[in-house]
Amino acid sequence: MEERKHLIQNPVAKILLCCQGLVLLHFISLLPLSSCQSFNYGEALSKSLLYFESQRSGHLPYHQRITWRHHSALTDGLDQGVDLVGGYYDAGDNMKFGLPMAFTITMLSWGVLQYGDQLAFAGEYHHALEAIKWGTDYFIKAHTHPNVLWAQVGDGDSDHYCWQRPEDMTTSRQAYKVDEENPGSEVAAETAAAMAAASMVFRKTNQRYSHLLLRHAEQLFEFGDKYRGKYDESIEVVKGYYQSVSGYKDELLWAALWLYRATDKEEYLNYGLENAQDFGGITWAIKEFSWDIKYAGVQIIASMLMEEEKHKQHKHMLEQYRSKAEYYLCACLNKNNGSNVERTPGGLLYIRQWNNMQYVSAATFLLTVYSDHLQAWNKGLRCDHGEVRSEEVFAFAKSQVDYILGDNPMAMSYLVGYGLRYPQRLHHRGASIASYRKNKGFIGCTQGYDYWFAQKGPNPNVLIGALVGGPDIKDEFRDDRANYRQTEACTYNTATLVGVLAKLHGLEGRDHGTSCF
Repeated sequence: MEERKHLIQNPVAKILLCCQGLVLLHFISLLPLSSCQSFNYGEALSKSLLYFESQRSGHLPYHQRITWRHHSALTDGLDQGVDLVGGYYDAGDNMKFGLPMAFTITMLSWGVLQYGDQLAFAGEYHHALEAIKWGTDYFIKAHTHPNVLWAQVGDGDSDHYCWQRPEDMTTSRQAYKVDEENPGSEVAAETAAAMAAASMVFRKTNQRYSHLLLRHAEQLFEFGDKYRGKYDESIEVVKGYYQSVSGYKDELLWAALWLYRATDKEEYLNYGLENAQDFGGITWAIKEFSWDIKYAGVQIIASMLMEEEKHKQHKHMLEQYRSKAEYYLCACLNKNNGSNVERTPGGLLYIRQWNNMQYVSAATFLLTVYSDHLQAWNKGLRCDHGEVRSEEVFAFAKSQVDYILGDNPMAMSYLVGYGLRYPQRLHHRGASIASYRKNKGFIGCTQGYDYWFAQKGPNPNVLIGALVGGPDIKDEFRDDRANYRQTEACTYNTATLVGVLAKLHGLEGRDHGTSCF
């Protein structure tokens, strides 16, 4: 009970406990919210996009809305003679990792492409484009030659030894690249996918920028494909943080399909079809989708091509892709005869204990996108337990969002800044130390650990819109700065949630955001 004591945030309960001595309320405060409740998805959407401003590295713009942040890492790349200022810190540290950053931008872009109208309706379209462009501007800088991509800035070991605001960093800002002699197909292909997807986003509003992104995307794909190799073998320091478990073949298929969507060039579709067997696209049946493992995303994009007349000639191969896509979706819905994704007693998808919410939000996005596809073509999802209608697929996706926002046994919103109760002690350097704008005094490497990390109270800065790692297999959550498995947030956690929140907000007027179970 001691671990959960500090999670009670209900001010009314506190007053009653204090003034009336009703100890029973201590128990009541730990019970789930009512089974029928209302969520403001528009507010959650707005806050999710604010989160990316908190993660910005570099020289912040004049219209920066998160004012507790300030300029940081303004000499990145200087020692290597290249400008690598900008981009995003991946999580609660001060590192810039190219692979998860690129996946973040790919998924933000997909969300805008799928739900742009809903984002515009919510008044957040411009903010979504700004979040994407902060990443793609950095990728343009990092791609200094057709066959050179700077894939990491900072040394993970020294960074994790210190607890400092990014504005105060004294740790190494060593930059690492992949090139012809030191290939990195995963990061090259994922960055190609991000820039291809983003090029579609900017096609209407900034055609010149769109063309520039597409040119970089095609060069990066060619580089990643021609000089094949695992990026974590060329940049070994990344292994302790973002090791590529799935290898690079899924990223090459992923990039090829995004380039096909962006260019309509048959060569990219043919690449995805001709390599489908050898690269695992139609052989791997996967139960997770993440910054590392792209197979489910590849399979879903390929399967959605089937209904178009121009792809009828590829029906046999696309059908095999669809079979694997259905395995993933049915596993999430608990509709496979064999292996399904585990769930907590409260109904949350559960993959693993470290940052489980990244898999939940990613699955929620793919389920939502595919439910749209099924509805558009009046189709059902074929599972071992029978056909599942699009409405049921989307209802489950919505249940995962509602769990995130508070419909869970802890009565806790895991989207920071949303709702009455949300994590207060995030494992995040910048949020846990006094704002640079309030305290410009230098805070040293170990000083941050000695004083700020050790504080028992809430973080002084609220990391609005951050989706934390979330509860364990028993739906339990310990709000502790040292509990990084549960209290650290990452850019790719929130990126996959943005589009779904936009869709839910668009539907909000019809159902008033009510969720009843």
